[in-house]
Amino acid sequence: MIVKNRKTKETDITVELEIYAEGKSNIKTGIGFFDHMLEAFSKHSLINLDIKCDGDLHIDGHHTVEDVGIVLGMALKDSIYPLEKVERYGNSVVAMDEAAVECVLDLSNRAFLVYDSIKDGMIGDFDVELTQEFFRALAFNAGITLHINMLRGENKHHIVEATFKAFAVALRRALAKNEKIGTPSTKGIL
Repeated sequence: MIVKNRKTKETDITVELEIYAEGKSNIKTGIGFFDHMLEAFSKHSLINLDIKCDGDLHIDGHHTVEDVGIVLGMALKDSIYPLEKVERYGNSVVAMDEAAVECVLDLSNRAFLVYDSIKDGMIGDFDVELTQEFFRALAFNAGITLHINMLRGENKHHIVEATFKAFAVALRRALAKNEKIGTPSTKGIL
């Protein structure tokens, strides 16, 4: 179990994370749809995840969503590196009704984000443009090369949920144990 905290003038966040678990979660960010997405991530990645965030939601959800991405990324980084005896690469396409989203990632310890998906609109009290902010903060703090591509979709809820689930499945696959690999790099270290 990894525990990470971050306290600023805008947010106070605690993340508890356990990889190779059951996918149980207890999420309280104050943004209902975001909580639902993080619960879906936990379930489909098989990562146990507790997140408590007290953010400046009287302004908007930006600081909460981005800062949760930062702290979750830091917890993932501490959990997965140094990388040994895992697949390293993961990919997934998740369909939700008319929407399909692809996620391809590399646990490279080199951060990068390519995000080609929905970028505007509201889902309840969640600003859809924050999806990209969340994944940027997570990828850069976790040291993950992350590509997210919307293949098709119209319903914002379906697209964003497929995004979180595709990331979860791709991460689960990248973390799959493979005893034959050792360090999955020709460099000998990641």
